[in-house]
Amino acid sequence: MTPLSQKFWDQRLPQLEILTYDRSCLQQGIVHIGVGGFHRSHQAYYMHQLLKQGKGADWTICGMGIRPEDQGIFEALKSQDGLYSLITRHPDGQIDTEIIGAITQFIWAYLDPENALEKLASEHIKIVSLTITEGGYNFDANTGDFDFSHPYIQFDLAKPEKPKTVFGFIAEALRRRMLNGVRSFTILSCDNIQHNGTIAQKMFFAFAEKQDPLVYEWMVENTVFPNTMVDRITPLTTKKDTDYLETNHSIKDLWPVTCEPFIQWIVEDQFPSGRPPLEEVGVQFVSDVKPYEKMKLRLLNAGHSVLGIPGALFGHPTIYACMEDTVFVQFMRSFMDEEATPTLDPLPDVDLTTYKDSLQTRFANPTIKDSVDRICSESSAKLPVFLIETIAENIKHKGQFKRSALVIASWYVYHKYGVNEQKKALVIMDNQASVLKKNTKNPIQFLSLSSIFGSIGSSPEFTELYTKAVQKLESGNSIRELMIQTL
Repeated sequence: MTPLSQKFWDQRLPQLEILTYDRSCLQQGIVHIGVGGFHRSHQAYYMHQLLKQGKGADWTICGMGIRPEDQGIFEALKSQDGLYSLITRHPDGQIDTEIIGAITQFIWAYLDPENALEKLASEHIKIVSLTITEGGYNFDANTGDFDFSHPYIQFDLAKPEKPKTVFGFIAEALRRRMLNGVRSFTILSCDNIQHNGTIAQKMFFAFAEKQDPLVYEWMVENTVFPNTMVDRITPLTTKKDTDYLETNHSIKDLWPVTCEPFIQWIVEDQFPSGRPPLEEVGVQFVSDVKPYEKMKLRLLNAGHSVLGIPGALFGHPTIYACMEDTVFVQFMRSFMDEEATPTLDPLPDVDLTTYKDSLQTRFANPTIKDSVDRICSESSAKLPVFLIETIAENIKHKGQFKRSALVIASWYVYHKYGVNEQKKALVIMDNQASVLKKNTKNPIQFLSLSSIFGSIGSSPEFTELYTKAVQKLESGNSIRELMIQTL
């Protein structure tokens, strides 16, 4: 068994693709904050493809973790010299394995904040990209304003030289760049938030203005936040993945990544400090990404939640299992066609029927089997972006929302009882789990959480559908039977 490391890379074992670039000659131009499976299957993969073409040598990635929970990825990548295995599973059973070398350093800022600040302040860093999850942007879903109440935010406002949050690190790094005459980096959100660059700009500006008005004014003049749309289904790594590498390639990888073959990245072309030529490996640079991201969030991401939350309640373990159930497939497609599609902006170059067909094919990939637990995780941050806005538009324009109402009713029961229809405990992973549970005394109280649900609870039509669905679920009706009734 060969531990993954630079030594392994240099050996270029014959069962894997021959690698064509020398990592010792590369320069970091990007810091990526929030290195998880998705970043490594997506942005780092694209950079790896560019490096294989002999391009982008000044644009390799320094990964950065800010949270205590980032210790695991820090230790894995440190021991492996930033290398990891990417396992791409095709629907026909074909499996491609590649060692990715685009991450050439990882800094655990929680352990070594000064080293992280020095890296961020370096003139070599031209882009700081983010996958910090929907909840990481620290905004109130109801007001859209930055939430200054978090203790770590208060700490960073008081002690900017020793930050704990992404906002504190970015603001302090930009302060140092300003004082040293170094140009600002571009801040590139790669999270599943509609208008992610615009949201990032609003949140980072709000924090900086309160902490240091001079830094804020400099950021307004110098810092750019392009909007992006990202897409690649990337399930959580399992023992199956590490076992596969050991059995088939004799590789010991502490944290590999598995993904589907489909990949897409659409980016607004605003990079005043420069960018790598990623269009040469398939990234689309456009003037306005908003219609594309809206399509993806309201169809793919919402589609996952529309399957995953009822699926968890019913007892389906994976998205693939949901797609094996014709009722779930029909329910999801009806949601896409009748509730989500009417809210989308015109996209002359996209055939929406073909796009939705492709989503069904991707969800039904038998080699991926994304867990419903992962899909349901942090739904308090996901649903306001993926689903609540669609509901609100349909309420306003008198569109349909009966399937959406059933999904929200399922989510209420999910949190109130914490078990599926077989009385098996659900795996609930949500930063707001205690708040959600506390507000399940009745369905109206749950819907009154305006930071999550906005104003949809004020619609009598929506509330009636939602409360009736809750009553039926609490009376013992199966979620599957209620789904059939909406078709």
